[in-house]
Amino acid sequence: MKALVLLSAAFVVFVMAAFLVGLLGRRARIPNWMLVVFLLAGWLTVLVGGFLTQRAQPQLFPDTSPCYGTRTTPVSHYFPPDSFCLHADGELRTVNGPNAKLVFWTAANTTLAVAIAAAFARRRQRS
Repeated sequence: MKALVLLSAAFVVFVMAAFLVGLLGRRARIPNWMLVVFLLAGWLTVLVGGFLTQRAQPQLFPDTSPCYGTRTTPVSHYFPPDSFCLHADGELRTVNGPNAKLVFWTAANTTLAVAIAAAFARRRQRS
């Protein structure tokens, strides 16, 4: 039963969202390549953001958590996405490197740029 619920949730989140973006984009006559880039960059943003925020949390895989066994408390920051270990002296030390953050910000800015370009493409079609 749990697997069915997870499968249904994944269907609603991924398939239905992609279908609705495609349907609305076709109706607005947005070029197909823009829709594909928007969907891929958007899902990459969501997945990398989720990974960045949950990396320090020891619930799923405690042995791989950077905060596990160091007497620190994991802290998640959701926007901008990042994970920290709160040490006894009160210092927050990030557990994510700059490359993962670069991937997130590149994907997020690509998603935003394609949405703006789609608005300009739609406006150009009307003229």
